[in-house]
Amino acid sequence: MSKNELLSSAAKVCKKFTDPNVTANGEQRATVSLNNLKSLWFNTGSLCNIACQNCYMESSPKNDALAYLSAWDVKKFLDEARSQNLPLEEIGFTGGEPFMNKAIIAMLQMSLSRGYKVLVLTNAMKPMHHRFQELLELRQLYGEKLVIRVSIDHYSRSKHEAIRGTNTWKPMLRGLQWLSKNDFNLAIAGRTCWNESEPKARSGYAALFKAENISINTEVSSSLVLFPEMDIELDVPEITINCWGMLGVEPEKMMCATSRMIIKRKGSAEPLVVPCTLLPYDPKFELGHDLGSSSKNVQLNHPNCAKFCVLGGASCGVV
Repeated sequence: MSKNELLSSAAKVCKKFTDPNVTANGEQRATVSLNNLKSLWFNTGSLCNIACQNCYMESSPKNDALAYLSAWDVKKFLDEARSQNLPLEEIGFTGGEPFMNKAIIAMLQMSLSRGYKVLVLTNAMKPMHHRFQELLELRQLYGEKLVIRVSIDHYSRSKHEAIRGTNTWKPMLRGLQWLSKNDFNLAIAGRTCWNESEPKARSGYAALFKAENISINTEVSSSLVLFPEMDIELDVPEITINCWGMLGVEPEKMMCATSRMIIKRKGSAEPLVVPCTLLPYDPKFELGHDLGSSSKNVQLNHPNCAKFCVLGGASCGVV
């Protein structure tokens, strides 16, 4: 390749994911419309007790770009969903580490009491351990409606700690064993950055859970979700309107066709609605301050849209 060709190629990469309607190659960008709002997510805040390598949400003990939501914030959107007769089935809580938010139990109870399935994403470490008794009470009241999904980046301690940090394995395992012992509706989120096949990964997790007497069926996709990597430095293709047919992918299957997420930026007076769990920081994806105004079409104008959803085929929810 000549120098001019290299420069031209580099220029196209730099122009990717800039124009909301047109790709760097001048093609019409793909969009996704909201069909039915089935999953409503709440980002409880971006602070976390650990700092993982390549965290999807850039969460850490220092990242407070997303403020803690209050129980009142959650109530506002649940009330709107009820008043508008929205077809919600699932309420999800993510972070950061949700159990660091002091209002998390009130948020869970509020969502469960309205009949929704509730999914909480957690690292199952000390912030969750401090909530054992309150979680037991919720389990006794609402049973299988409460789903706890624990992040385990690999079934070996060495690789898990390579991402999560030293001494993160044992606290996670303690939380996981407690959840299993107390018959919680339990799921696992793993990662696919290890250059191993999916069958090998599922077999490895199954061996771990058998050894630790943890009850999880790793062959069920919703019980063990293996998420694709989302390295923002990687060059990923933009998704055009022609990609749906070429890839055999339906826009109706994308997360933003059935979900929205609530965030509150640091210093903001009120929460915002964004399309999904993976786009909390980019202001061009803000969809307003209420669910009613958030039904706009979503342009797939971000690398995460291509890498995680369209090409990776992943979704954060369980519905």
